[in-house]
Amino acid sequence: MTKTIFDSRNISMMMDLYELTMANGYFTQEQQARRVAFDVFYRRNPDEGGFAIFAGLEQILQYLEGMHFEADDIEYLRGLHLFSEDFLTYLSEFRFTGDVYAFPEGTVMYPNEPIITVVADLVQAQIVETELLAQVNHQSLVATKANRVVRAAQGRAVSDFGARRAHNNDAAVLGARACYIGGVTGTATVSAGQEFDIPVGGTMAHSWVMYYQDELTAFRKFAEVYPDNCILLVDTYDVLKQGVPNAIKVFDEMKAKGIHSTNYGIRLDSGDLAYLSRESRRMLDEAGYEGAKIVVSNSLDEYTITSILEQGGRIDSFGVGERMITAKSDPVFGAVYKLCAVTNDRGEFEPRIKISETVEKITNPGLKRVYRVFNAEGKAFADLIAGAEGVSQEAVRDGTIVIDPERPWKKRLFRDCTLRELQKKVMAGGKRTEKSPSVREIAQYVRHQLSQEIWEEEQRFRNPHKHYIDMTSDYYNMKMGMLEEKAHG
Repeated sequence: MTKTIFDSRNISMMMDLYELTMANGYFTQEQQARRVAFDVFYRRNPDEGGFAIFAGLEQILQYLEGMHFEADDIEYLRGLHLFSEDFLTYLSEFRFTGDVYAFPEGTVMYPNEPIITVVADLVQAQIVETELLAQVNHQSLVATKANRVVRAAQGRAVSDFGARRAHNNDAAVLGARACYIGGVTGTATVSAGQEFDIPVGGTMAHSWVMYYQDELTAFRKFAEVYPDNCILLVDTYDVLKQGVPNAIKVFDEMKAKGIHSTNYGIRLDSGDLAYLSRESRRMLDEAGYEGAKIVVSNSLDEYTITSILEQGGRIDSFGVGERMITAKSDPVFGAVYKLCAVTNDRGEFEPRIKISETVEKITNPGLKRVYRVFNAEGKAFADLIAGAEGVSQEAVRDGTIVIDPERPWKKRLFRDCTLRELQKKVMAGGKRTEKSPSVREIAQYVRHQLSQEIWEEEQRFRNPHKHYIDMTSDYYNMKMGMLEEKAHG
């Protein structure tokens, strides 16, 4: 069995203190352990994009399955003098026994729809908040950024080179996982390759070239050891006067020895990558090495890659590091965890709503069901939020009036559409309901959605088409009724 980041340590204490203070208060004040529902959602797409990609669910399920408090944890909490002994005893025996509903990992998603819904006893639901948000916010952000980079590359391979610029070890490893979900072809991070079965790749750094007395010797030494993975870093001294000519000499020597490499070429890591790649391509082709690859790196992102290609860059693959692993251009995803329903004395869920002077911070109350709506050509033209009772395929086929909550005067009629419900029950009673997909399967799911289901207009980097998030009239009226009631006290 593949090891995970949770095998050697217990991270159950990774939470904000207010989760425990509230949980202790509920535990000591409430006579009945009520079940509640919390939604995880986000409010805007990173980089003003048309969508985001959901990642991090697997680590959330691992966390919930293994969540427990050890003796040292209890002693530390006791030393804070904030918690009752009964509550500490409860924590010492704690296991998560709630239910979790979630979009499949890798789902293309949009603001203000519930990505994850946790249904559990109040204390349990309260103390899992931070870890859920940490995983969703980090991995979804990086997966979304990686997908933008991959789309900018226009079919050329992209590899994750970001570990040394990631914010820590976990950010490097889980960031590499998120990058792969987003569409990169591989990673330079060995532990990510080991843990998640992601293809790993890498050749040399400038230190290899600098160690030897001259560049040609360095290239010869490397080719001798790795004839079938002979990508030579040509920018240590002078790309066009030394680096590429020395690489060609080595390729000539390999050919003379009867060595026909299956993977050879050069890497550029500095300078004007558009110009240098064009000239390098010309030199390699004139020497008879049309099959030699040109790999580039050096602070790349979707904008620099787009610019390089627009300027005629002759590049086969990109190594992308700091700007992808940190999502440098927009580094905060902003997913939140909000209470949406509480059981009453009869065990029935009653909706709860958060109201704010900032309109976009008003929450969607109650238990909900979310559907992706497809036209006859299989394109997703809207998502639909309904109440817990849902909406039937037959109703949509016969014609269903829906409301755009941002423009409620624009009522629309859905007819002859097909629906796919997005949330699935992924955990029941604290146990998974099914085996999780592999990272490769998740990445394939992303590719399928973007190639077959999601409009190209939503995939533009600038001014993308805004995906419709509609509500059934019953759900919209329920929400408006709650707002009216709260407004009048």
